[in-house]
Amino acid sequence: MNSESRALAVKVPAITAFFWIIKILATTVGETFADFLNQTLGWGLSGTALAMTLFLVMVLVVQFSLRRYIPAVYWLAIVAISTVGTLLTDWLHDGVGVENWQSIIVFAIALALTLLIWFAKERTLAMKSINTRVREAFYWLAMLFTFALGTAGGDIFLDDMGLPLIITFIGFAVALLVLLVLWRVGVVGSVLAFWIACVLTRPLGAALGDLISLPTDETGLGWGAAITSYIFLAIIAALVMYLSMSKRDQIKV
Repeated sequence: MNSESRALAVKVPAITAFFWIIKILATTVGETFADFLNQTLGWGLSGTALAMTLFLVMVLVVQFSLRRYIPAVYWLAIVAISTVGTLLTDWLHDGVGVENWQSIIVFAIALALTLLIWFAKERTLAMKSINTRVREAFYWLAMLFTFALGTAGGDIFLDDMGLPLIITFIGFAVALLVLLVLWRVGVVGSVLAFWIACVLTRPLGAALGDLISLPTDETGLGWGAAITSYIFLAIIAALVMYLSMSKRDQIKV
């Protein structure tokens, strides 16, 4: 163990039910907040992408400067990276003309290469081993690619195939349940299951956000992007506050 490993505690949360609940909520916020900035405030896709990328960089600077896991900072980074991952795929599709299936291939390869290089260098991908800044950098890069990949995957069904939101939501929920069963019976390992679930929860959360925020004539509940973002952010804040006090999601090694 090197000196940095001894100096830093684990910088990420334990993978509990709380993790996945907040992850899905954060993904929903990433989707609705990006729509709010882009469409409601009129920042445009490029302006929104630039602003959120700068915000993500600032949050990650704070995250990397910490010596232990702080729930509020970690989850703020997740919300920011969710938004940036969404905008990255949207910019490639709408601004550059990259098809969603092409984005899936590119980001799937990028995610696989990130995990392979991470393992080749560190010989472990375990969450409890993320106690150096190098491993943390791999972790956040992989997270970015999961959000970008999940965005493209969801858009395949919604935009390219034209499937209804509710069908898309149910489909990804079922896929997650199947993954859970495969993990439980030992067919899929913990690390692989985690990263696949990270990809699948992105379109699941986005579909949930759209179901709540879109107008009723677009099969939504009509709450709007702003209200949906505020409500989900409030729920995330309450859960993060609870975890900060209870420390139920801290990894003990």
